[in-house]
Amino acid sequence: MNLISIDDPRDPRVAAYLDIRERDLVGRHCRFVAEGKVVLDLLLSSGRFAAESALILENRLAGVQDILRKAPPGFPVHVAAGEVMDRIAGFHMHRGILAIGLRGDPAPAETLVETLPRRALAVVLVGISNHDNMGAIFRNAAAFGADAVLLDQTCCDPLYRKAIRVSVGAALKVPFASFGDTGSFTATLDRLGFAQFALSPSGTTDIRAVQHSARLALYLGTEGEGLPQDLLARLHTVRIGMAEGFDSLNVAAASAIALHHFSNR
Repeated sequence: MNLISIDDPRDPRVAAYLDIRERDLVGRHCRFVAEGKVVLDLLLSSGRFAAESALILENRLAGVQDILRKAPPGFPVHVAAGEVMDRIAGFHMHRGILAIGLRGDPAPAETLVETLPRRALAVVLVGISNHDNMGAIFRNAAAFGADAVLLDQTCCDPLYRKAIRVSVGAALKVPFASFGDTGSFTATLDRLGFAQFALSPSGTTDIRAVQHSARLALYLGTEGEGLPQDLLARLHTVRIGMAEGFDSLNVAAASAIALHHFSNR
């Protein structure tokens, strides 16, 4: 690795790390921020995304040496004292471990599903706008062996810094892609032999009674409104049975139960 000492927060070599929270809101074009030891490890070891550089608090460097050795030769590792790093980031960086990843050229969801194996479990997200829920769903998808996460264009960004952090790096591991028209995409999955189930509190079938399928797509909708009615009308709807007087769970919790039920792992 290439260790670079940084003592000026305006050093152009760390310009990508400046004012992290403000730039979270406006976007980084082709880049994203990975934060924390576990996430850095997944970024450097999973191979799904290239890493451009790292910024490490000087007293955390020894603890991440083995992880940083997974980076390609000459990988820039910027090292800074606490005060300098806080001024770069724009807030107190208690974790002290950051990296910049490169998004690459995204492939459409239709291309990704064509590559899935004969036995496959896909998660289809419609309107998920909360980054905590997005990150938690990715974490659940990784935990229960989902092969892909497919997002409509109203979903929030899985590579938003908080979403990656909540996912514990799963957003860097589980393949994902976006699709445009939901109707056309459901037709694509039907053509490829996917059974398609929409999770809803008003689902017609209890999830425990649903037969497993070799290829299965599980649809999850946003908090409150859930999946659109026209989509529910097209798909087989399933529900998670609950105690009387309570009808729904947070979408992240519901995804964990449903993925555990449908997992082939």
